[in-house]
Amino acid sequence: MDVRLVAIILCHIALLSGQSTGGRKRPPTTTAAAPRYRPTAVEDEEAVDQQESECPEPNGFFADASQCDKYYACSDNKITEKLCPDGMVFNDYSSQQEKCDLPLNIDCSQRPALQTPQPAEHCPRQNGYFAHENQNICDKFYYCVDGKFNAITCPGGLVYNEKSGICTWPDEAKKKGCSSQDVFNFRCPNVTSEIALQHPRYANPEDCQFFYVCVNGDTPRRNGCKMGQVFNEASGKCDWPRNVPECADWYRGVLTDEELYNLENPKPKETTKEKEAAAARRKPSRPPTTKRTVEEDDE
Repeated sequence: MDVRLVAIILCHIALLSGQSTGGRKRPPTTTAAAPRYRPTAVEDEEAVDQQESECPEPNGFFADASQCDKYYACSDNKITEKLCPDGMVFNDYSSQQEKCDLPLNIDCSQRPALQTPQPAEHCPRQNGYFAHENQNICDKFYYCVDGKFNAITCPGGLVYNEKSGICTWPDEAKKKGCSSQDVFNFRCPNVTSEIALQHPRYANPEDCQFFYVCVNGDTPRRNGCKMGQVFNEASGKCDWPRNVPECADWYRGVLTDEELYNLENPKPKETTKEKEAAAARRKPSRPPTTKRTVEEDDE
């Protein structure tokens, strides 16, 4: 065989060998990083030392990545895991403040996990605002502090709103079983669209002092007149009982005729000058005082 042909064959074999072994590229290696505000679990002393460098900043307070009531305190790049009191969550508004807050004030949608509840009487958790256990009781709720509850009742016509933690109109709370119709046992009459836009008013058939405003003609809200007055459905306004025959005796046994008269005919308020003049008249007059001389004392 020709020497040149042998050399060509050997070179070709060497090239193929290089492509199948030494010429192969290695896949890139990746290192999994711990969450920015969430230290990984440690199993030995070396991992503990490494944990000191996981603070986003040398000093401050930082929310956990997945649990809303967990946070971390960093001091000189040393990290400490902490938990808010049960029912509270960490407020990450400022890394310079260590503050736990009510869930109503914090958006926990991105870190919804929470610690195991520690329930007490009327308190699903140790701290916070909680609806009444009976879903049909709409106007009562509990405020819990360290597992101790305070029962609170909403003003008339309002119900507890679990989303805001305050008392609101039933149609704003949107709680099942606590709609305006459920709470008031009143339904707005069907009216034309023109009348509906005027938010018509209707008398409360059981209480002369109160009435219903039908928002947009279909959502009732309970309102009331001030003490001494009743709702006049003819005028759509609050009025004095003597002008509403069906409610003329509504305050009998509650207010006397004289009290009703004084409410309807209040005395005019005194002006500043009149008050000053009255105060001057009430001020007692004192006799003039004289100073005794030293000579008079010696005598």
